[in-house]
Amino acid sequence: MDRRALYKLGYGVYVVSSGKEDRCNGQIANTVFQITSEPETIAVSINKNNYTHDLIRKTGVFAVSVLSRNAPLKLVGNFGFRCGRDVDKFEGFHFKNGKTGTRILLDNAVAYFEAEVTKEVDVGTHTTNDLCVLS
Repeated sequence: MDRRALYKLGYGVYVVSSGKEDRCNGQIANTVFQITSEPETIAVSINKNNYTHDLIRKTGVFAVSVLSRNAPLKLVGNFGFRCGRDVDKFEGFHFKNGKTGTRILLDNAVAYFEAEVTKEVDVGTHTTNDLCVLS
């Protein structure tokens, strides 16, 4: 197989967030996809080294903000190139606390999902979570 073919796959850009109350984090992700429509189920794949991964495992919930094509590089860089263990990545951005208690990024988001983890699959460097979408 020519591994360069993997770079031809289409992806969106998302902020996946998790946590509760004042210990929330969000990160850029490109692997979010629908599993089933009935029940509404999506999956995400998160690197095990990321703080968001730790928070998803701890809380069993997370949110996905679907970013618009016009999302500024400043937003993408903030959630993609900084460590949430050291800074509050949501500072200076509009967000709301969802039904699950995690923050949902609103800036440049065209849609969002909240979900509870129903299944976790270890795929080496990442964990893939199947989720039942709440709202």
